[in-house]
Order: sequence, then C-alpha cells, then structure tokens
Amino acid sequence: MNFSTKGRVYTLSSKQKLPISIDDAWEFLSNPKNLKTITPNYMGFHIISGAEKPMFAGQIIQYIVTPVLGIKTQWVTEITHVTNKKYFVDEQRFGPYSLWHHKHFLKEIDGGVEMEDIIDYKIPFGFLGRLVHPILVKPKLIEIFNYRTNKLNELFGKLC
Repeated sequence: MNFSTKGRVYTLSSKQKLPISIDDAWEFLSNPKNLKTITPNYMGFHIISGAEKPMFAGQIIQYIVTPVLGIKTQWVTEITHVTNKKYFVDEQRFGPYSLWHHKHFLKEIDGGVEMEDIIDYKIPFGFLGRLVHPILVKPKLIEIFNYRTNKLNELFGKLC
C-alpha cells in the first residue's frame, strides 16, 4: 500500500494478486452487495439503496457507515465509469470527504488476477483536516484496506 500527496489531495494505491479468474473477480468486486463482506464489521456498513441491480455507470449507492467514535455517517457514491472485467470508478457525491475518487482496476496475470486500487481523496476542514489526516484518517484507511486484503485472501486464496 502506498500513500502520496499532491498539494491537498492524498492518494492511496494498493495492489493485490488473487488466484481466481477475471470472471470470478469481476463478479465479486463489481457487486455492491459484496462491499459489506470486505468491510470491517465495526464500521457498521449498511447499504440503504442502489445495490439492487448489477453495476452500471450512473448508479447511485447510498450507505451508512460508522467509521470513527460510533458516529453514523451517510455516504452516497456514484459509479461513474464501468468497463466490463477491466475497471470501474466510484466517486463520492455526499459523505465524509471533500473528494473521493476510487478507481478499481483488474488485470489477468499468470495464475489469476491483479487488482489495483487508486484512491484520490481530500479531507474537509482545511488546516484542521490536514492535521488530523496522519493521526486518524490515514491509519483508518490503512486498517480498512488491510482488512479487505486479508478478507479477499481468506475468500479466494493468495497468489504469490
């Protein structure tokens, strides 16, 4: 997992290899209902609406999450781009970040699939948000993505 900063926009990137077919990877990862499976239970992740149909560009998905201190937060994302079995993009329309742009890429490799996530995000509250980022936000994102990596390895195995 890598972090970088471009001005006031942070970038988190992550790659993971799984010993599954591109079809199985796409079927699982492009189904919004599976987000709950790969999100830590303590986050109280609950989809309110938008997961009734297979993923499509323009899809709006509404969630409730409890990321910190038991504070429930509504999060609304839009699936803005979808290319079957290659990539999709979700962007926050309403929620805890000033900017959230999450690209999910899939690529067939020997013995399985490489998944790559690139998230560009910005914290609200200006200077205060930038102070809180290394103490609260960055560690929480690392924890969430480590959980996801471990859960996917548990579900599908690990490709070395």
